[in-house]
Amino acid sequence: MAGSRFDYVTYIRVSPDRLWQALTRADDIKAYFFGVTFDSQWEQGAAWRMYLADGTLCNSGEILEFTPPSTLVLSWRHDMSEERRREGPSRVSFTIEPVGEACRLTLSQVIDLEDSKVIASGAEFWPQILSNLKSFLETGRPAV
Repeated sequence: MAGSRFDYVTYIRVSPDRLWQALTRADDIKAYFFGVTFDSQWEQGAAWRMYLADGTLCNSGEILEFTPPSTLVLSWRHDMSEERRREGPSRVSFTIEPVGEACRLTLSQVIDLEDSKVIASGAEFWPQILSNLKSFLETGRPAV
């Protein structure tokens, strides 16, 4: 079955442990992910939920793989848009690879559906989120 996919790679001058921490610590996530609250037990098989500042559930899923400090894989369901929710969960993977004094962070979001609105939405917001993450880790402040 054909599907939809979005991939993004960035390099961040930070240790793998610190990057991992930024991907999995609620206070860090809130700092670069536009103030969302991320709730999870952070272990394989655990549920996770993301809430907007007003308490609205915006995304949720399950932690499919949790291998610190290299691989985090989540099922990702959009809970705010009925159209995107009907597509079902996508799979979001974060892979961290050390490169000298930096890390290569690769994000992949895939779904078994052609012309996915979920993937189109991700292609719009992931570059901004990951740019914020990079700026946050390198300067202490998100880009926007």
